[in-house]
Amino acid sequence: MAALSNELQIAVEHHQAGRLAEADSLYRRVLEIEPDNASALHLRGVLAYQQARNEDAVGSIEKAIRAGGPHPAVLNDLGKAYFALKRYREAKRCFAKALSLDPDHAEALGNLGAVLALTGELREARSRLRRAVALQPRYPNAWFNLGAVLRRLHEPEEAEQSCRRALALDPRMADAHLELGNALADLGKPEQAEACYRKAIELDSTLAPAHARLAEMLKMTLRLEEAEASYRAALALQPSAATFQALGGVLYELDRPLEAREAFRRALEVDPELVEARWSLAVLRVIELDDAGRTEDAAAELERLSAWLDSHRIDDPSRAVGAMYPFDLAYRERNHRPLLERYGGLCAGLMERWRKKERLRPARPAGTQPIRVGVVSSHVHEHSVWNAIVKGWVEHMDRGRFELSLFHLGIRQDAETDYARSRAAHFEAGARPLRRWVDAVSERRPDVLIYPEIGMDLTSARLACLRLAPLQLAAWGHPLTTGLPTVDAYLSAELFEPPGAGEHYRERLIALPDLGCCYEPYRVEALDLDPAELGIEPGAPLLLCPGAPFKYASGHDDVYPAIARALGACRLVFFELNPRGAREALIARLKAAFARAGLDYERYVTFVPPLVRPAFYGLMKRADVLLDTIGFSGFNTTMQAVECGLPIVAWEGRFMR
Repeated sequence: MAALSNELQIAVEHHQAGRLAEADSLYRRVLEIEPDNASALHLRGVLAYQQARNEDAVGSIEKAIRAGGPHPAVLNDLGKAYFALKRYREAKRCFAKALSLDPDHAEALGNLGAVLALTGELREARSRLRRAVALQPRYPNAWFNLGAVLRRLHEPEEAEQSCRRALALDPRMADAHLELGNALADLGKPEQAEACYRKAIELDSTLAPAHARLAEMLKMTLRLEEAEASYRAALALQPSAATFQALGGVLYELDRPLEAREAFRRALEVDPELVEARWSLAVLRVIELDDAGRTEDAAAELERLSAWLDSHRIDDPSRAVGAMYPFDLAYRERNHRPLLERYGGLCAGLMERWRKKERLRPARPAGTQPIRVGVVSSHVHEHSVWNAIVKGWVEHMDRGRFELSLFHLGIRQDAETDYARSRAAHFEAGARPLRRWVDAVSERRPDVLIYPEIGMDLTSARLACLRLAPLQLAAWGHPLTTGLPTVDAYLSAELFEPPGAGEHYRERLIALPDLGCCYEPYRVEALDLDPAELGIEPGAPLLLCPGAPFKYASGHDDVYPAIARALGACRLVFFELNPRGAREALIARLKAAFARAGLDYERYVTFVPPLVRPAFYGLMKRADVLLDTIGFSGFNTTMQAVECGLPIVAWEGRFMR
């Protein structure tokens, strides 16, 4: 027996030194002599687990328990093997049994916390993981898992600290960098989150979720080509339906609708019941049909979508709403109310199904003075919606008559966000699931709820489909009717709307005096800019065209060579704004339009890099005219031109936009 014990000791030494083949050979020799040797059975099971032979690990460790009885360490190792096999019920039972024998077994506590997190028992997981790190502060996996659980419980500050504790102990833990990035994103720090995702990928390039989350950050900052590459990297590693769906959204924004459709189809191949992919395919088709003037066929496509939704049991009806919004309709000079009413009805119907499933109570307004006003926006930061619409409300709303609550749905925060927070009676911000936002709004019991930009954000579109206040309003951050039966009125302006404009809205149109908003000049100190520094030849009239590429509809391309022909010598100055794909498509279209007109594109058109605001103001002060975008006017750019004394030429259409 002494020789056998000595052989087992040598096997353990090989095992600890990483010489697994030698260790396994000796464990087998011991078991040939003594088949019920509990130590050899246990350690051979541990070795199998280390080699990802988890079925073998379970078999060997279970034999060890039968031979030698249950011990906390052995039960913990068995639980780890079950966990690796995704047999979470058995893993949970093993860890719980280990803790019944030794309540202070830190590793078993940490492992039980990890299982509980996977099975959705987040509060119990948090309790176990906190106990684990209290017993063993130098336990990086437990700190990491605690951070992940805290984030899911919407405690991002504590989640950040837990992930940092994990990384202080193990700086090369790629998963912890990923989870730290998620917490920072929830805290409105996308640049820091991006750095964490890049570090996670540097440490483990096979970590598909890190590529996908990096893509989300890139998309948010309109680096769409980079976002596409990151989504494709994630898909190469893990062909997830959700990632195909996200890729489709990016491809659509890059003005590549055929590739977007293919991505949505791939999402459905992976998960045929993915309702947001089904929705996106239908809305993409609606946009194409409407673009071709086939409005009846577009409406029929929505009817087919409605029939599919009615015939399927959908686990989470909210997921479809806003997955793809027919945003492009705003660029077509047509009354889109009939189509958007049908679209809005579908959205509201899905959210009503979600409301019943969640057992939400009806809204209960406070009914007291002052009147409670809530503003729900994803752009409470430096953004055109904030500058043009919301900031004026925040600055000048009469605090004696109104109590203002702001609900900032986006993750980006800056100095403007801090200013908004300082001016609101109540301020909520940060990433959270839909139900948490519903609860946050409902707890304030608003009398009036205002959505400045329905159609530009997923969560605001979903919230607006619910009745969370007696009076719900939309504003012109997105310049079309919402089509929603849950939105009562649309705030616009007398100077925006033509006669009879009420017919364009499902909501009751409220045209406020003049511009309908309180706009403050930027009061920028303009640089003394020489256009030649931007490659603009001097001498010819300078016509600025500063709109984003997607605002230039293809149907108006021939206007620009017509202006050039009428003026003779002139220079049309566009900007190299993202996304690059849309910009390159615009350049190609303009070149074709000038060729059709028999004019030299290079003689008349220049694209210049984006400018910081002082330089942009300097260029406006040197320009002769600003050409507003046709069909979808640029409010903030127009007001900046007014501030610079630059004349504006605009196209007077039939609609507010």
